[in-house]
Amino acid sequence: MSGITAIIPCYNEAENIRACLESLTFADEIIVVDSGSTDETLKIAAEFTSRILQREYVNPASQRNWAIPQASFPWVLIVDADERVTPELREEMKAIIASPQARAGYFVRRRNFFSGKEIRHCGWQRDWVLRLFPKDTGRYDDSNPHDYHASVKVPGKAGYCRGVMDHYPYRDIKTYLEKLRRYADWGGQDSNERGKRATFGRLLLHPLSRFLRMYLLQKGFLDGKHGLVVCTMAACYVALQDIRLWEIQDVER
Repeated sequence: MSGITAIIPCYNEAENIRACLESLTFADEIIVVDSGSTDETLKIAAEFTSRILQREYVNPASQRNWAIPQASFPWVLIVDADERVTPELREEMKAIIASPQARAGYFVRRRNFFSGKEIRHCGWQRDWVLRLFPKDTGRYDDSNPHDYHASVKVPGKAGYCRGVMDHYPYRDIKTYLEKLRRYADWGGQDSNERGKRATFGRLLLHPLSRFLRMYLLQKGFLDGKHGLVVCTMAACYVALQDIRLWEIQDVER
């Protein structure tokens, strides 16, 4: 038997989830894993699938690993609510699961957008994520509960899709700031657990080096004002992450 189960973890994604689900109608099954949404997310999801599961959110890896074994089909596609599967990627995935020479999993490149504009530089253009893999063999590494970029582990060589997935992580500055607080908290805790120290030099130079790397070395300046804002926000994230690290260590002393 071949087939794909698309799994969408979500929480209060009413503004995003319809477009995401519309891009997944090719899947043989859609599972929405909700963490207690209070907006219209569940109402919209019910238009596309009857498989809506509820689970308290722990971390990304835990949420996805819990959902994967509940898939009815042998291949699993993980998609966030702010992502869209393009028609080219859809057809490619259909061919992959029908092939007897399929790899152990497949990376997909995300084409990232910010405030309506595709970001072609800043390091965002090399955003590869392993999202398509067999249900019985792929699992997320959940050894670090603060890693919101946890990756899938598969027992074998992974391939790379030619088609892309469109990604709209930050519709606007407000959306970014809402995520920034959460991610900076996780990042600070993770840095502390990995033995990083909130030195004066780190607090002063780490944000600056992040900005210069993205804006100059990774040519963020070619993305115009959008690129400048993206690089500045990345530097702000690093600053807040290190401030959170300093706060944790200051309390421990």
